[in-house]
Amino acid sequence: MSITIGGIVVAFLSFLIIFWWRSWNRNHSPVRNWPVVGMLPGVFHNIRRIHEYAANTLKESGYTLVFKGPWFANIDYVITSDPANVHHILSRNFSNYGKGPKFRMIMETLGDGLVNAEGDSWKIQRKIIHSAVHHSKFKSALEKIIRRKVERGLIPVLENVSKLGIAVDMQEVFQRFTFDSTCLMLLGFDPNCLSVEFPQVEFGKAYDDMDEVALYRHLVPESIWKLQRWLQIGQEKKLRIAWETFDKFLYGCISLKREKLSRRSKTKEEGEEEEEEEEFDLLTAFMLDEDEEKDTKKVDQQMNAVRKSDKFLRDTTFNLLVAGRDTVSAGLTWFFWLIATHPSVENKILEEIRANIQTGKDGDQERLFSTAQELNRLVYLHAALCETLRLYPSVPFNHKATTLPDVLPTGHHVNQDTKILISFYSMGRLEEIWGKDCLEFKPERWISEQGQVVHRPSYQFAAFGAGPRICIGKDIALVQMKMVATAMLWNYRMQLVDDHPISPRNAIILHMEHGLKLHVFKRNV
Repeated sequence: MSITIGGIVVAFLSFLIIFWWRSWNRNHSPVRNWPVVGMLPGVFHNIRRIHEYAANTLKESGYTLVFKGPWFANIDYVITSDPANVHHILSRNFSNYGKGPKFRMIMETLGDGLVNAEGDSWKIQRKIIHSAVHHSKFKSALEKIIRRKVERGLIPVLENVSKLGIAVDMQEVFQRFTFDSTCLMLLGFDPNCLSVEFPQVEFGKAYDDMDEVALYRHLVPESIWKLQRWLQIGQEKKLRIAWETFDKFLYGCISLKREKLSRRSKTKEEGEEEEEEEEFDLLTAFMLDEDEEKDTKKVDQQMNAVRKSDKFLRDTTFNLLVAGRDTVSAGLTWFFWLIATHPSVENKILEEIRANIQTGKDGDQERLFSTAQELNRLVYLHAALCETLRLYPSVPFNHKATTLPDVLPTGHHVNQDTKILISFYSMGRLEEIWGKDCLEFKPERWISEQGQVVHRPSYQFAAFGAGPRICIGKDIALVQMKMVATAMLWNYRMQLVDDHPISPRNAIILHMEHGLKLHVFKRNV
């Protein structure tokens, strides 16, 4: 009897699958809601081109789609790239759209830092970080840090590979560069990940392992990774080891910084001259006493108490490291691929550099290391970077969850705790905003008839986010990318390795799946 019933059930399910399959083929719909498994088959079928699939699906769905997951999995989403919805979610009704408890649970390594924080905690932290980033001493230190890392880290590596005549994975180079530069900006410490030897730095690897497990947690059911965490096996065991390693590194930097500032304070009190040049970084800014802060007239007592704790300093520096390292390196990687495949754009950038930036001699070779003031004159370079981030935003999706029921401008009703995905990748490919040539790399679209950069509202160009949570480090990221771009393009010519595959990685950050293999040649300036 049980065999007969089982056979009937199998036959019935087979009939449903065949019926839905034929219906899907007839209608050529980009996404189909199947019985039991929901819309997952379409996702799995397009998993290697998930960002393109999302963009095409949203276009055919009117730019907003209610995604249905398996009945048992609780992974239904509202996915949108509609500018009106994006403006509503990220700006106009910002308070109703937070990260949600699931995001915080998945990204627990970020602790109580800015990315996970909500409400008053988020406001306090953002105020502290905003004050530190705009500190006059940090602004002056920023340019020195990046320039020094370009001169002592990036250029020697490029010189070496050009002499040897070998290809190099520029994605790895940029990741090492931004890890070093971000650590210097945040902690005043140089890990020296970027050198000719390409060393494996323990805490650098630990950071990469944590990044990998964060993606893993996004992809597998919660019950699976929680069981692995409890048993301490697989990816969760890797996470625990990496987390401990990186925390040891961060807390060590915090302890050393406290000792250094204490010695500096004692030296000043005794009227002695300091033996070494006074350096400044964000960790120093966070630790400053209230009476030492010249850029901030009033500091809330609660803020001052929070900023003194090691836990705050650990969470804040780690959050900023995550935000600064991966996003900038991903942006630079896509930029140099686009430059390598669009020589006319490269020539225009070189002409602009030649007209606006002074060069200097480094031995027998002419070198170029631009200043922040000179970079402001490079309109076409700025346009090319914006165009890169339009097509390949470093963070392709933004995750939100509703606090209260709401109605989106497109008329879609969202209930409490509805999970929402905003596709920044899809937004950069909207014909309604960017025109029929929206898939083309065309920096000119960012330049007005008067030769100035065209401003785009953040709900159209959301590469740096939008609304109250817009990226605090936007200007820092652009300065860093411009200084790297000018130094590399002026001094070297890049050539893509033949038949090297280029595709986005399915990850939280839009890295390249196979890296960016380039040949590097000294440029005849």
